[in-house]
Amino acid sequence: MYTYRLEESGKVVTKTCDATFAIEMTEPLAPAVKGAVIGVALNHKDLVATLADQFEDKPYVTAPKTPVLHIKTDNTHIGHGQTIKVPTDKGAVYAGPALGIVIGKTATRVTEEQALDFVKGYTVVNEVSLAETSFYRPAVKAKCRDTFCPIGPWVVDKSLITNPNNLSIKTYVNDELVHTTGTDRLVHSVEKIISYISSFMTLEEGDLIIAGTPLRDASLEIKGGDIVMIDVEAVGRLANPVEQE
Repeated sequence: MYTYRLEESGKVVTKTCDATFAIEMTEPLAPAVKGAVIGVALNHKDLVATLADQFEDKPYVTAPKTPVLHIKTDNTHIGHGQTIKVPTDKGAVYAGPALGIVIGKTATRVTEEQALDFVKGYTVVNEVSLAETSFYRPAVKAKCRDTFCPIGPWVVDKSLITNPNNLSIKTYVNDELVHTTGTDRLVHSVEKIISYISSFMTLEEGDLIIAGTPLRDASLEIKGGDIVMIDVEAVGRLANPVEQE
């Protein structure tokens, strides 16, 4: 089953269907979820490997042992087909291809073994960001600009995903494949992320966890006039035009 949200008569409504071809895509959709959105930084093996030398410097000395979290505030959330607005004077802006984990019921202090029982399904996230200079404490100004978190197009039921830790993720800019990664490159698994966050923060139905993004290199830079699309295997394709502010 697929769950999606769209605006009808001035109100955002939630609908379900059994096949994606039944979803009308001629108009932009609303963000696929409406709960809190929590990002997990430093959760991609390639990114962590690139920063290995920096982790040896003071005051940190070593790489973090637990997930590093940040929030994507409500103003960042947009849906499939809605426009990403990028600033003209803040340097490069990067796409952030990621799997979104959608919580299906209240989760408090769940074990890794229990974690997937609390998942409703999965969606596609583009965790857009300015260049990052502090990975231990992700900068609000880099992460929380308006429109910097497209989510969608839908939430696919977890029963349709055999293994969330082994999904390919592809990024296209203007129909050109520019980047390929996968959830097999996560440092902390989907189950561990859910268990860790729920150990101190109650997760509610509709909340979203962004599993992790790769190293943001030149291949993921987006500019005004582009159309960026994130494709997560078996989940869907999230496409958004990009405009300068």
